[in-house]
Amino acid sequence: MPSERPPGLDSPVTAKIIKYGARANTALFKLTNGRVGGKWRVMAGWRKPAPVLLLEHIGRKSGRTFTTPLLYMRSGADLVIVGSQGGLPQDPQWVANLRAQPDVAVRLPRGGRRLVHARVADPSERAELWPRLLDTYADFETYQTWTDREIPVIILSPR
Repeated sequence: MPSERPPGLDSPVTAKIIKYGARANTALFKLTNGRVGGKWRVMAGWRKPAPVLLLEHIGRKSGRTFTTPLLYMRSGADLVIVGSQGGLPQDPQWVANLRAQPDVAVRLPRGGRRLVHARVADPSERAELWPRLLDTYADFETYQTWTDREIPVIILSPR
């Protein structure tokens, strides 16, 4: 059973702040090649900043290209991202977009643009990656307690 998600996180004002904050983060990341916007320094990231990439994905309904800043972890040649959406009851839209069109691109801080293939980690991969993801950003565990869904772990492999 999930613990209770703080009610202020679900307000329309908070949603707008997150939306415009993500746009500003994306713009600064692109402008500075990730020197600004390439680290997440909020909540658990305050003490241990987490790395940020930009995911370039195609809307499954609109066909438009979207860019979403996300925390990530390296696992060998792969990159790993998490569809936590702050513990909301549904997966973020970008997860559905990746399921519909898994060949996408990412921008890494000072690492340029890379073409990747996205797939949801299978249960054994997720079990192996989850503790490492919590080491990267501890609040993923809190988000998991706020929702009944299993938060998807997405593996981005070079293509």
